[in-house]
Amino acid sequence: MHLSLHHAPKSYRYIDLIQAAYIAVLLTSNVASSGKIVDWGIGLLGLPLAFDAGTLLFPLSYIFSDVLTEVYGFRRSRRIIWSGFGALLILCACLAAVQYMPGEAQWQGYAGDAAFAAILGGLTSGGLVVASLTAYLLGEFSNSAILSRMKVMMNGKRLWVRTIGSTLVGQLVDTGVFVTIACAFGVFPWSLATSLLLSNYIFKVSIEILFTPVTYAIVKFLKRAEQEDAYDRGVSLNPFGISA
Repeated sequence: MHLSLHHAPKSYRYIDLIQAAYIAVLLTSNVASSGKIVDWGIGLLGLPLAFDAGTLLFPLSYIFSDVLTEVYGFRRSRRIIWSGFGALLILCACLAAVQYMPGEAQWQGYAGDAAFAAILGGLTSGGLVVASLTAYLLGEFSNSAILSRMKVMMNGKRLWVRTIGSTLVGQLVDTGVFVTIACAFGVFPWSLATSLLLSNYIFKVSIEILFTPVTYAIVKFLKRAEQEDAYDRGVSLNPFGISA
């Protein structure tokens, strides 16, 4: 008689809550990004610090990604990154369907299809959708993969170097890809490209740096509560997979 032992996957108390918050940040920031460009009336090196409103919230997604990779490892982080990608696709598809539905008469009077298209139409247009989704995948996976490898190389020490270092690269990829594709599709004028690139990048990295003490506290709490501190030794960083 042969007994087959199957080891159940380890369960975690908080990873589902982190995933929900992560996806909420992604969806909210993308809606805000389509809705408004913010200009605080200040400049840097002669360039106005104007940026899409989603920039106010989107940097938090990188903090979530850092926490997920640091505590649970690249493979679980990869699964959640793809979950976020799927949620963004659903958002864009839903808004596209709504845009082509006939509007009710009273709604047309105080809002109308033109207002809907002007504010949320960016999330249904090919240019912004391609820019957002491409930048999201490339930026998030760059951030997660770099932090994963740095943790192994640094033997888990100097978390602040890993979180900031990975964000410097991930946000550069994300912002550069997003602005370039969006301008190429005519979502934003090329005259705003440099300003959007610099202001977005500086703001996002600054948020990561300012939130470093918060990241430390969350990571410390989760490692203790979950009894987990993943090291991705021998783990493939291939982004095309959803297994944890």
